[in-house]
Amino acid sequence: MIGRLNHVAIAVPDLEAAAAQYRGTLGATVRDPQDEPDHGVTVVFIELPNTKIELLYPLGENSPIQGFLDKNPSGGIHHMCYEVEDILEARDRLKADGARVLGTGEPKIGAHGKPVLFLHPKDFNGCLIELEQV
Repeated sequence: MIGRLNHVAIAVPDLEAAAAQYRGTLGATVRDPQDEPDHGVTVVFIELPNTKIELLYPLGENSPIQGFLDKNPSGGIHHMCYEVEDILEARDRLKADGARVLGTGEPKIGAHGKPVLFLHPKDFNGCLIELEQV
């Protein structure tokens, strides 16, 4: 059902410093920050030859990333995103198998302008999973 790894998301306490580290120290291609108010985050994508890294920083008072950073002040891996061809078919299959879809269960538009869903980390070995329709 899942396709390629689209990105690994890392919550960071200092977005500018993290982007500078990837750009300068690691020599990566770093995209400009973009606000995603529907998700409560500002994101910066790091382009790699085979996937992307998504740096996440809280946007707004109710950002889910702030709670993660409160528990992990240095930041850390927040989620992994896999591509799927049909997000509704994937959702229905996963729910039928007992997986919990977060939120309303309806896809939202993600940072790439495509539908996304999140799956409960307790159902996937402690890892929050994002599915993105390609």
